[in-house]
Parts: sequence; C-alpha cells; structure tokens
Amino acid sequence: MNVIWIVADTFRWDHLGAYGNKTIHTPALDSLAARATRFDRHYAAAFPTVPARADHHTGRWTMSFMGWEPLPPDAVTLAQLLAQNGFVTVAAVDTPFDIREEMNFDRGFQAFFFNPSQDASLVSNKIKHESWDIRASWRHESDRAAPQTFDSAMRWLERHYKEDFFLYIDTWDPHEPWDAPSYYTELYLPGYDGEIIDPPYARWQEVPGLTLEKVKKAHATYCGEVTMVDTWVGYLLRCIENMGLMDKTAIIFTTDHGFLFGEHGGHFGKSSYESGTDGTSSGPFAPDAGWGHDPLYEEIIHIPLLVYVPGVEAGVYNKLTSAVDVMPTVLDILGQDIPEFVEGESLLSKIHDASLPGREFVISGKPFNNPGEPVKYVDNILRRAKVHAVSTLTTPDWSLLYAVEQGKSELYNLASDPGQETNVILDHQDVARDLHQYIVKFMRDTNVPSRLLEPRLKLKP
Repeated sequence: MNVIWIVADTFRWDHLGAYGNKTIHTPALDSLAARATRFDRHYAAAFPTVPARADHHTGRWTMSFMGWEPLPPDAVTLAQLLAQNGFVTVAAVDTPFDIREEMNFDRGFQAFFFNPSQDASLVSNKIKHESWDIRASWRHESDRAAPQTFDSAMRWLERHYKEDFFLYIDTWDPHEPWDAPSYYTELYLPGYDGEIIDPPYARWQEVPGLTLEKVKKAHATYCGEVTMVDTWVGYLLRCIENMGLMDKTAIIFTTDHGFLFGEHGGHFGKSSYESGTDGTSSGPFAPDAGWGHDPLYEEIIHIPLLVYVPGVEAGVYNKLTSAVDVMPTVLDILGQDIPEFVEGESLLSKIHDASLPGREFVISGKPFNNPGEPVKYVDNILRRAKVHAVSTLTTPDWSLLYAVEQGKSELYNLASDPGQETNVILDHQDVARDLHQYIVKFMRDTNVPSRLLEPRLKLKP
C-alpha cells in the first residue's frame, strides 16, 4: 500500500462541492470524495501555517510546546518513521516556510522538491524579493506554483510508481496572493479586470479605500485559485489512474485552515493586526504592528478531510476529528505501529465503521502566548502579541471562542446556529464554564508551562 497526502493551504471546507457548495467548480475533489470517506466535523488543531504542519508531521498537539519555529531536534516525523521501515518518502512543496531558516520540515524525506516562487507574497509591496523574478516569468498556467508542485509529484511518480512510497504534496494555493489565470476568476466574476487585492487582516470597513465590492472581487479571485488547485488535483488523479495505482494507493486531501471574507462583522483575513495604543487595525508593516484579538470561527478552523482507502466503500463520518489524527491514520493505513509519543488517534477504524464515536471535543488555536511576547503568526517576522492568544473549543453542539480578556469570549450553539451569528455566552454561562474547563484540562494534560496556564484558569464572560 502507498499513501499520497495532499495539503492545499487556506482551503475552506464550504467551498467544495462535496461539502454542499453549488457554485464553486471542484469536480476533481468531488470525484475523489465520491470514492472516499468524507469527514464532516474535522477541525484544525495548531494554527496557522507552520504550527499546523508541525501537527501534521508529528501527530502531536504542538500548540502546547512550540510556536512558529523549526521542528525541535527530538521531534520524530511521519516521513522519518516510514523511511526507517522501507518506504520511499518524497515531498513536492511550494509552501515557503517548510525549509526556510532551517525549519526542518524536510526531515525524513529522501527526496524533497521545493518551488520557491511563493516567497514573493511574504514581503511588503515596497520590497522586492528574488522570487518576484520567478513570478514575472510566468506565461502559462503551468508556470505557476501549484501546477509546478503537482507536476513535480507526477514526474516523480513516472519514475517510481512501482515502489512502496509515501508522497506528500503541499501547495500554498489557494493562499493569497490570489493570482490564478484570469479565466478561473471569470468563472465567478465575469469581466474581471485583473486586480489583485491583498487582505488587510482587519475588518474591511476600517481600511481606507477598501469597499465591499473589492472584498467580493478578492473572494472571486480566491475561488479562482480553488478551482485551479482542483484542476491540478484532477491531473494527479488521472496520472494515478493511468499508472494503475488506485487499487494500492490511499489518497488524503486536507488543509491547514480557512479564511474570512467579511463574515462576522467584516473580518477579512485569518488573523488581525493592531497598531498603536487605540487598537486600530493596520497593515503588518505599520509602526508598532502587532497581533490583536483573533476569534477563530468555523470558517477558519472547520476544515475539509477526504480519505480514500482502496477497497473501502465510500462514506461520511460526521463526528469530531482533529488535524493531529491524520498522521497516525497514515501509519495505520500502511500497517505501521503508532509510537507512544503520537497524541492523535488513527481514523482508519472510523473509515471502516462510521458509527464509531468521535472525539468528545477538539481544540484549535494559535500556540499559547501572553501579551507582549514576540511571536510569529503568518510569516517569519517577529511582532508583539497585543493580547493573549485565543483558543476555540468545539464539541458536537457548542463552540467556545475563549479569550483571557474580560468580555471577549464568545459562545455559539452550533446545532441551532451553525453560522455563529448569535453569541449566547451571557445566557449560557454554565455551559461556557464547563467548556472552559476542557481547555484548562487540555493545557495541564499537555504540560503547558504555568506562565501560560495561570492566566487562562478563569473564564471572564
């Protein structure tokens, strides 16, 4: 048995046809879902990009012991375990943080194909990076980062498809900048003028010159990238079919987190910058820019997971699962022992029997921090945290967006209010306190240092 694990960054679950979207074109992933187990209540754990990948590679709750930083020297990865047991391990990636500044996410891979062109979006528009030269040379769809990454994977398969392998594909699209060929955007915005809009990571109403129409245009360009990624997933799936691999290769598709396009009062981004003593929003390069209050709503942390296993009937699993569960699932599919250090739970038994119980709760959040601490959240630049990092605790019926600061926590009944439109924390303080105790227990169970635990021992609705 082989495994191909695809991660497409910033891919909202509700933008997939397989999850009920009727307007966005995702035929390849919908076709995969028709053969796979679709996990309907799958949630991010550590957030965002680098912490999420640490969870994926290690199967551990990394938010409790590391932030946006290199994998610790003693962290054992999925690729290491499989390489030690005779599998060929290979990765094709364009996510720019996997190896920059010795991040170590190539650990255990015997071949690691890296496309650097996504680095261009990591710097201010006033700064030119060498990867701009790569992007400036693009003439065809196939020149872009995601197509190049999938092409690298397919080229490797042409030479090695008869071997026992683990192939990891990690593309940063549909992460911003949303610059797929215009014909993709025109599917969602006829007459698209080619403008690329950078998200401010703030409420759009607070940003001079930003209008609702521009937010809608940005969303259309995002949808275009979703369809472009789906197109290249389709090419990969056809390649797998042509090589006769479908009967002996498990295929996994997921993401790290989603994105907000004006929901919940106008949030446009996945986090919020703040600058100055008045707490007004600003861009990341403004003086005294820092990280403010970042509620992690369903659009951010509720993520897609499709798992195709040869010989297993397609189905739906509608109970809670976490991103940390994917790594041990790969080991289980390949018949490997799951080490004791792995904190995730294999989903293979649930793929075979959807009636099995899921998790009692899942926790999603940035690595724990306190105000004033220098942190990295969306790139490799240190900025001060203005407030304590927010965590979201999700149960089958409830969602607690927990903040240390007085009056900042939110509670939603997902059973009656799946869109999280009505904060009911003042009406259900007993429920909120019970859910908050899950967070405290989680922090204790995962040995979070006391300086981070103590400020979070109380709920202040």
